[in-house]
Amino acid sequence: MRRLKKYDTGTATHYVTRKQALNKLQLSLNDFRRLCIIKGIYPREPKNRRKAQKGASDIKILYHAKDIRFLLHEPIVWTLRKYKIFNRQTGRDRALKDFRKMKRRLDRYPELKIDHIVKERYPTFIDAVRDLDDCLTLLFLFSTFPSLKFVPRNQSNLCRRLTIEFMHAVIADKALRKVFISIKGYYFQANVKGQLVTWIIPHYYPFKEQPKEEVDFKVMSIFVEFYTIMLGFVNFRLYHGLNLQYPPQIPSSVTEISEESSRNENQFVSERIAALNVDILKMSSSTTEAAEEETLDMELLSSTSAQSEKVEQMRVEALEEKKLKTLFEGLKFFINREVPREPLVFIIRCFGGQVSWDKVLFPGATFDETDESITHHIADRPNMGKQFISRDYIQPQWVFDCVNRRTLLPTNLYFLGVELPPHLSPFTAENTENSYVPPEEAALNEPEAPEVEKSSDEEDESDVEEEEESEEEKPAEKAPEKKKKKKQDKIESSTDAQLEKAYWQERKEAEKEDAEENPANAKEKRKEELKQKMAVKTGKVHQEDAAQVKKQEIQEQHLHARMVKPRHRNLFRKLLKDKLQKNKERRILENKRRRIDTEKRDERKKKRKIED
Repeated sequence: MRRLKKYDTGTATHYVTRKQALNKLQLSLNDFRRLCIIKGIYPREPKNRRKAQKGASDIKILYHAKDIRFLLHEPIVWTLRKYKIFNRQTGRDRALKDFRKMKRRLDRYPELKIDHIVKERYPTFIDAVRDLDDCLTLLFLFSTFPSLKFVPRNQSNLCRRLTIEFMHAVIADKALRKVFISIKGYYFQANVKGQLVTWIIPHYYPFKEQPKEEVDFKVMSIFVEFYTIMLGFVNFRLYHGLNLQYPPQIPSSVTEISEESSRNENQFVSERIAALNVDILKMSSSTTEAAEEETLDMELLSSTSAQSEKVEQMRVEALEEKKLKTLFEGLKFFINREVPREPLVFIIRCFGGQVSWDKVLFPGATFDETDESITHHIADRPNMGKQFISRDYIQPQWVFDCVNRRTLLPTNLYFLGVELPPHLSPFTAENTENSYVPPEEAALNEPEAPEVEKSSDEEDESDVEEEEESEEEKPAEKAPEKKKKKKQDKIESSTDAQLEKAYWQERKEAEKEDAEENPANAKEKRKEELKQKMAVKTGKVHQEDAAQVKKQEIQEQHLHARMVKPRHRNLFRKLLKDKLQKNKERRILENKRRRIDTEKRDERKKKRKIED
């Protein structure tokens, strides 16, 4: 039997460097990177790097040896090798100026098909839906790009068509659940086949190429190449599940970008928005089966006797979602030209509303501004010259807040020129133990909180007014005198407490002497004391000493840290560090909010003084 040498077994045989992988697969670095992205293989971090690198101390990129062996049997490897041969042959024809042969070779250009890899990576439809978050975010981003060096126009066209198809599927299914506006873009969350899918649509800005090449568009375009095929499969299944015709009949001006729209960014975006306002054809008019299934489920949930908490919660959520799907049903919206239309059109159509805009400026409008059946006019300006009495003029935030609250909010808080209420994120985690919770969000979670907050604010304002009045009446009174008075009050209160204590001690001593002299009177006094103990008295508020409580918490933490086992100490330190970091962030945000509130209060005071 051969004696094994060092690094012939164990960790050293489980890992392979990138150079060794390239030699084994006989591919260039770019082709290897492309293959790894498509197949979903990524570098690994070993537990012991020195052993994995066979004693070498420098940091190398390592892969699992089994992953590289897995790539050896992939048919794409042969296609990538054909690309290398093709480039060499066409280069030789170009050097010899044999253009006829070169043209014949270009007609037989090898195609890279990755449909089988999508099926391999996602064996079931639900697996693909779970992985849609990054896919949708990247494709929505690329759908806004013009033709770049590594992003050809046909790729951005394909992204544009697939994203519009997906949005139409969400509109048809009424699957949208949460929305939010942030600096990055518009966040959306939809319930697709029971799975929550979250993606971002970026804000519309005319694209400008960056002078520095900080973003590797080549690598991103490889991801897009895989995600476009994946989303195509998902859209096909979604449309057939919803009994819709696929591919949908979208105007050709949207899917195929003309020369005018490629030059004009506004036209490019407006055509995409116009596609969202078009109804999609269904395979057949019968949609009763799905409705029957929904009613049956609701009947089953409501008919279960001795319902558990989970079943009751499911029933309440189902009823809420049913109401949410018809939130804007029967309402007609008109969007002014300065308002970003794409997110609003998508949201309104998802919840059964009708939407339109100025047909002179943008294509795809369904009704005019003068239509008297319009219920809501969305504008983002301080005031408007001509206004109709039959409709509400609101700011765009009203639509987003209505969806997140799952009800139609009063429009008076969102009128033109009015200071808007804070736009709260619906994606915050439920466990907010050490994180900052805005007072408005706390007020929503606790129904009694808003009244308390309002009353406290009113009290603060009244206190401020009283202080102002007292300052006006007594301008001569100074701060040092106030401090002296406070000190005197403290001294008086301490002396009063000492006198009271001495009085009760003397009384107890006198009672003891009386008990020794007259035992019969002592018995009667004891009976009276027992009666007093048994009597019902008014309760007193127990005030905890904050310093004592904090001291006790610190002692408990020290004891908890001592009880941690040595092998878990690093993990415990990490958890403690994270907790301290969260507490620090919460304190910073609380101080920031306090500072903003004080600034607002000062502004109100100034306004009142000016008005007076």
